[in-house]
Amino acid sequence: MNYSAKTTDYCLEVAVQPAIPARIVKGIIPIKRKPAKARIKNESEKVLRGVKKSFLVFKNNKYSTVSTDSIAFFYIKLERSTIITNDGIEYMVNHSLHQIQHLVSDQQFFRLNRQCLVNFQFVKEVEHYFGRKLIVKTSVPFAGRLLVSKERSRIFLNWLDDR
Repeated sequence: MNYSAKTTDYCLEVAVQPAIPARIVKGIIPIKRKPAKARIKNESEKVLRGVKKSFLVFKNNKYSTVSTDSIAFFYIKLERSTIITNDGIEYMVNHSLHQIQHLVSDQQFFRLNRQCLVNFQFVKEVEHYFGRKLIVKTSVPFAGRLLVSKERSRIFLNWLDDR
């Protein structure tokens, strides 16, 4: 008997055997429980861990910490996450913007777009831009434009209003 015939024969044997309800339930229950346990574990870890208060950065052969209170915004520069402080100093960090968004307080930082997270205390003004987009001006000078899409503009304005 060749291999394909053996595998077909085995599959048929398994398929025609009567199902034992206890085995089915035993197999299904852990599958249903795992996501809930994982979700609860992740949420409890987040609560216990709290929000990140500072970031370890490396510049000029020195390690230092930058407090989140002194960070004006995070943005992507040359495919790396970069911090801009209130002094205008740039630091590279080893976290993705998505990771940073979950590490910092959502009351303090808002994800403007795919490239930028801004700190509330450094938002100076917001102007309307083309196509119902918003442009954010910060108290820290920045060469680029900090844009909010028209889909997120209402959420951003509500976030500003909730302070």
